[in-house]
Amino acid sequence: MNAKSAISKEIFAPHDERMLGAVQVKRRTKKKIPFLATGGQGEYLTYICLSVLCFSVCSVTNKKPAQASITKVKQFEGSTSFVRRTQWMLEQLRQVNGIDPNRDSPEFDLLFENAFDQWVANTASEKCTFFQVLHHTCQRYLTDKKPEFINCQSKIMGGNSILHSAADSVTSAVQKASQALNERGERLGRAEEKTEELKNSAQQFAETAHKVRFRQDK
Repeated sequence: MNAKSAISKEIFAPHDERMLGAVQVKRRTKKKIPFLATGGQGEYLTYICLSVLCFSVCSVTNKKPAQASITKVKQFEGSTSFVRRTQWMLEQLRQVNGIDPNRDSPEFDLLFENAFDQWVANTASEKCTFFQVLHHTCQRYLTDKKPEFINCQSKIMGGNSILHSAADSVTSAVQKASQALNERGERLGRAEEKTEELKNSAQQFAETAHKVRFRQDK
């Protein structure tokens, strides 16, 4: 089981939350730690996770989950478990900054009502995937005060996203399957027509042969 699957199972599933996406990050700038703060837990990995709270009534009423959130999750060195840290409601997200709209870059900023973090994703691709899911989730679950996405590549905001590509792939596969079935149906139809024509021809030949033989017997 990879880290993201483990986070989903360990951190979110027990609380009836569904993790939609996650990105492994490091800070671009070191966070200032008070002089008296000692006894830290050592090195750790950090993940920014996007999740929604799943209510049992959703499947019945078809209502959208009321709570979507962004959570900071850490895994400390030497431990196989994960720890939930800071959590923000999606409504608190004010700005998503992709830093550079002209190239694949792992850097990004998240601005909340009461916090601002500068991150570097593990890879530019991982950041892009997380941004696509985040943008889609904001459009789906937020009606007012949607966060501003700035300095983001067009593929994050528009039709070239993974979500759209996946939908297009499914649609294309269905269309091809339908076309194949139609072509097969047409071929079967033509075969049936030829069979019927041969059957009629054979029947006419038999009738003609019978009439000729009957005349000869006379």
